[in-house]
Amino acid sequence: MEKHELVIIGAGPAGMSAAVYGKRAGLDVLVLERGAAGGQINNTDEIENYPGVAHATGPEIAEMFKAHALKFGTEIRRVDNSKVELRGDKKIVITKTGDDTNEIEAEAVIVATGAHFRRLGCEGEAEHIGQGVSFCAVCDGAFFEDYEVAVVGGGNTAVEEGGYLTKFASKVSIIHRRDEFRADRAAIAQALANPKIEPVYNTVVEKIEGDGMVENLVLSLLGDLSVEVLRILARLIEDGLLRRGQLVPAGVGDDDLDGAEGVTVEDQVRGDLVEGVGLVVGDGLLSTVDNAGLERAVELAEGDDRRGSA
Repeated sequence: MEKHELVIIGAGPAGMSAAVYGKRAGLDVLVLERGAAGGQINNTDEIENYPGVAHATGPEIAEMFKAHALKFGTEIRRVDNSKVELRGDKKIVITKTGDDTNEIEAEAVIVATGAHFRRLGCEGEAEHIGQGVSFCAVCDGAFFEDYEVAVVGGGNTAVEEGGYLTKFASKVSIIHRRDEFRADRAAIAQALANPKIEPVYNTVVEKIEGDGMVENLVLSLLGDLSVEVLRILARLIEDGLLRRGQLVPAGVGDDDLDGAEGVTVEDQVRGDLVEGVGLVVGDGLLSTVDNAGLERAVELAEGDDRRGSA
């Protein structure tokens, strides 16, 4: 059976950060990824809040992460699917690529598959991602200065992020399919008291229109045959995040997996859904240094001040 000291599932910012620290600790590191290295950051059009990078596109940052990990000799392997099994005190990562199945024994496993954003699935959504369709108000809100913005959803995330966007946008329409928001009462009261926020109830988005950037949303009133067009210059979907696919057998939760010695489940997979590439990079670092159970990684971290590392 193939063996590695550290197997990282996911090549997003957390996974790449973990790989760099693992390789610098002298570990044998294997990274498994089913998509493009960099993860969700590849869908980001502009990044201006990552230290040391005044301005870059998401794919540019993703390529930097990949190049950094490869510099230290990290092996990045593409697979279609991965899952982790605990067989006694052994940690087995099972991968599938096409019709081929492989088993890898690891001294430590970091599950850094992250989460994916909930989408509407309406016409015009996919082609406008990064062109006015965004998933993170904190990440992208500053780009929408003086724009009219729509938020889709009615839970705490949508209502609170709608309030945050009023710092930049001239108007925020919160579109919800029910007749009232589902958020906490305090969050709802604060939003409804904001003169920049306009609730749009009993309504769904049928289509997103625009030549390049988003220009209009075609809305449908539930229980009615009428359709109206909302003129808008930007839109944010803030209806929450969904965790990535199942990595462990039925009956074994992520908390059980995370509690096993030598296995770390990164925060976004557990459900602590942080936003911002810097937070995720830090999570990957801590997963390697503090939680992987490998002494060399800890020794390296303790010696970083002498080595001139960040």
